[in-house]
Amino acid sequence: MTDALAATDALFFTRLDRAAAERLTRSATEGAEDGELFLEHRESEAISLEDSRIRSASFDVTSGFGLRSVAGEAAGYAHAAEISEAALGRAAETVKAVAAGHSGTLDVGPRATNTQLYSELNPLSAMAFAAKTEMLAEIDAYARARDPRVRQVMASIFGEWQAVQILRPDGSRVADLRPLVRLNVSVVVESNGRRETGSTGTGGRFAYERVLNPATWKASVEEALRQALLNLDSVPAPAGEMEVVLGPGWPGILLHEAIGHGLEGDFNRKKTSAFAGLLGQRIASPGVTVVDDGTMPDRRGSLTVDDEGTPSGRTTLIEDGILVGFLQDRQNARLMGVAPTGNGRRQSHAHIPMPRMTNTVMLDGDRDPGEIMASVKRGIYAVNFGGGQVDITSGKFVFSASEAYLIEDGKLGAPVKGATLIGNGPDALTKVAMVGNDMALDAGIGTCGKQGQGVPVGVGQPTLKMTGLTIGGTAVV
Repeated sequence: MTDALAATDALFFTRLDRAAAERLTRSATEGAEDGELFLEHRESEAISLEDSRIRSASFDVTSGFGLRSVAGEAAGYAHAAEISEAALGRAAETVKAVAAGHSGTLDVGPRATNTQLYSELNPLSAMAFAAKTEMLAEIDAYARARDPRVRQVMASIFGEWQAVQILRPDGSRVADLRPLVRLNVSVVVESNGRRETGSTGTGGRFAYERVLNPATWKASVEEALRQALLNLDSVPAPAGEMEVVLGPGWPGILLHEAIGHGLEGDFNRKKTSAFAGLLGQRIASPGVTVVDDGTMPDRRGSLTVDDEGTPSGRTTLIEDGILVGFLQDRQNARLMGVAPTGNGRRQSHAHIPMPRMTNTVMLDGDRDPGEIMASVKRGIYAVNFGGGQVDITSGKFVFSASEAYLIEDGKLGAPVKGATLIGNGPDALTKVAMVGNDMALDAGIGTCGKQGQGVPVGVGQPTLKMTGLTIGGTAVV
């Protein structure tokens, strides 16, 4: 196990005197309730193949700091890509203005953690560039050899290694070394003049070998090809109100968007969430339990500590249909009189932290998936989703299904194209009629956007039956 503090000391304090950093952090937060110095070093690369050739390859190294002072509901924040005493001094003069005349008492810092949820090794340096490009070429050749209808193959890998150290005004320090990799595969097929696409991806907080070994990338190719060939036989999706069965795993993205953001502390403190004021009340059907768990080993959304230094946790949001908690960073937790949950996250040193999801999961119920399917007279079975959007205040959402099927008399029917699920987050949860016992996590591909910041996340759920959802399609039921 790498000593994260020692590793990050070597990265940051060769350019910046540590004693000076601690002194300026104390100065910047004088009179404030909270604040920190966030130091970051990030290495990232992306390589993509298209039309049997490498289309792009990039490598980037960035470093910098973010300095924050929090006084009541206000926060002063300054950041720079230059890690030096001069730059930090200028930042301290800027952010200390937020606490001018304020007489707050500094909050107690987060507890220390010895938990290690993922490897701390840098995945970018563990595999040669030539080996990565050769693997992409193998993926392309394998996909084209699998079916003569394949017309185009797109494959890409992304990797990064983020090293962070967080200094608090009381002198306490915490560090984290975070690997992250992802493989994407997309296949275009053509038959009788009709072209369709299938896509898949996999990743997490581990080395490239986990996604670029033959068993994994071949499975990704097979899945992308399966989706593409399936879409060749798809029919127009029906439109109207009907029952919907959501498959396990990635369809949890609907849960993430429809209710997850609405359960973040800042929206509820400001009462802009559709769930504001509903703590302790029933907001979902009995049997619906939702947790946000940042402690799952190697998962894309997991964090040993969040970007404020708080250890990641497992927070129950909905228990048997009752709203029991929100996701909190330090500022919103203090203002709401509760404990932080380890969900203070930021995209980089140039961004202020805010409450964000990690791995948001609906837990198992007690129904067999076959029983759920057999209970549907006519409806839609949605297995994979593409794009979607939600309005936090109203809770309204729209999601496009990239793989869906008709259900007729309890049996799986033809694949459909163009199915869009339309609903309202708080209302949709009350329409969960059956919860399966086959909970699965997504393959490690999620990125969540909020207020211009993107962070890696995970989702998961069992098979669900929901009644009375509106399906947007081209064929009227």
